[in-house]
Amino acid sequence: MTDKQEFEAKFWKSIRADMTVMVGTAGVDPRPMAAQFDGERKTIYFFTAKDTEIAENLTRARKATLVYAARKHDLFATLHGTLRIDNDRKTVDRLWNRFVAAWFEKGKDDPKLCLLRFEPADAQIWLDASSLVAGVKMFLGLGDPKQDYADSVARVSLK
Repeated sequence: MTDKQEFEAKFWKSIRADMTVMVGTAGVDPRPMAAQFDGERKTIYFFTAKDTEIAENLTRARKATLVYAARKHDLFATLHGTLRIDNDRKTVDRLWNRFVAAWFEKGKDDPKLCLLRFEPADAQIWLDASSLVAGVKMFLGLGDPKQDYADSVARVSLK
């Protein structure tokens, strides 16, 4: 069985490589957003425009859900935490890149620019249990697929 630290390490490695997630809050359906990371911190940032539904809904910090599926479909996760607006200029400067710049005509000084900060509290992480080895075990009648599946899921605290 994989321990929770291994699940968490695989999650952070995967999400930092893929970066696309779905983010939603109460009253705002999840939408695809590009995750930004500030060093090794567990905080996840998102650039958006002030006039988007998600930004307009954040008059205060709100509970939020982040859903992630790895590009290779070998890891899936649902995170719960807090989402708020954090337009700290130093953070904007550190996270700014050419992909973000393409969305804001006036660059970092664009009046529509809004930086969202997601502080994860906990996660449920699934690792793909349908590997070649698992397939061979099923074919040969070795092992219990339900147990293999149970061993590929973990609830992890991210605080």
